[in-house]
Amino acid sequence: MKEQNPNKNRTTLILILALFLLSIVLEQIISPTSQAAMLLTVLKKSCVYAVVAVSMNLLNGFTGLFSLGQAGFMLLGAYTYAIFCIPIANKSLVYRYFEPAIKFSIPEVLGNAMGGFGMLLGVLIAIIMAGLVAAGVAYLISLPVLRLKSDYLAIATLGFAEIIRAVFQWRKLGPVANGANPLREFTRLVAFRINVGSVTISLSTFFLLALATLCIGAIVMLINSSYGRAFKAIREDEIAAEAMGINLFHTKQLAFCISCFFAGVGGAMLAMFANTVQANNFKAVMTYEILLMVVLGGIGSISGSCIAVVLFIFSSEWWLRGLDSGTFLGINAPLVFRNGFRLVVFSVIIMSVVLFFRKGIMGDKELPYMAGRWKERLLSWHRQRSLRGAKSGLKGGQNG
Repeated sequence: MKEQNPNKNRTTLILILALFLLSIVLEQIISPTSQAAMLLTVLKKSCVYAVVAVSMNLLNGFTGLFSLGQAGFMLLGAYTYAIFCIPIANKSLVYRYFEPAIKFSIPEVLGNAMGGFGMLLGVLIAIIMAGLVAAGVAYLISLPVLRLKSDYLAIATLGFAEIIRAVFQWRKLGPVANGANPLREFTRLVAFRINVGSVTISLSTFFLLALATLCIGAIVMLINSSYGRAFKAIREDEIAAEAMGINLFHTKQLAFCISCFFAGVGGAMLAMFANTVQANNFKAVMTYEILLMVVLGGIGSISGSCIAVVLFIFSSEWWLRGLDSGTFLGINAPLVFRNGFRLVVFSVIIMSVVLFFRKGIMGDKELPYMAGRWKERLLSWHRQRSLRGAKSGLKGGQNG
């Protein structure tokens, strides 16, 4: 077993802390009405989708199970969080056509008892409940579907996701899910702020970033554990894994439930980011976008998924937005840059990445490994250059 490099771990920790500090500073200096406010929006959305993409990579990339049910489990997480976080006074405003079945709000109950810390604790409990509900439903679904393989598994999980979306719009479930009407007025990101004297510090971006870091860190620890090695063994060869004593169905079920747990947490984070929850928004297109991020980053690479999410969200939501408004990079061409042209350019970029990076941006490697490779190549290039310089100097001396 390879020993962990303490310097590498220390560098990673410093970078994470610097990113946390940067998120807090940016949120204080960027006005909500400025154009730069889009940067914070993209950062928040990237945190949400990074958790879901990494959870999908855990299943598709590290275990070899082709599942397309992520949107359905995100829906379960989003609804669970929203239902248990709507204050009592707002229940009648949200459930206009139904008598709400849940008569309390977890953050409100704990907030009344313990103040601001209680509100934060209630939100965290609701987020964990969101993941547990998604994992519980995944356990029930796994009993029949994990006996399928390859494309059949993908079709089955996609079908269950669509069933979940239809069930949550069922009118008889209205007292819980509010039918086809959206859920709102629950605890949102704007609530995460602290008062230091007369100054109010907003922590909404920091909260999502910290939560995403904890979730991704937990998945990385799982992959590096004995369970992670069992997942990879199943991915490589199921027959050999079973011969080694690995219980195939139990291990697949464990990977499936853990992946769906973090998908449910991602759904709760998305609810906090979007401020409303409606079943009709969790369509199969959402799963395809997440799968695209995983493929672009590299199937089997956690770093690749995170990088691909940031590039995907930044490009689709911000960098290429000018292509729809008639002006891009200072170029004013309304006849070319018109509504819908952004999607055309974005599709060309995606096809180019797929053509030139067949295994994705990172392949199955992680960022520390690639950084080490780049460092070795740079040092090798520097040594070769120094050697050529020494040889040329030696020849010059002999000629003189």
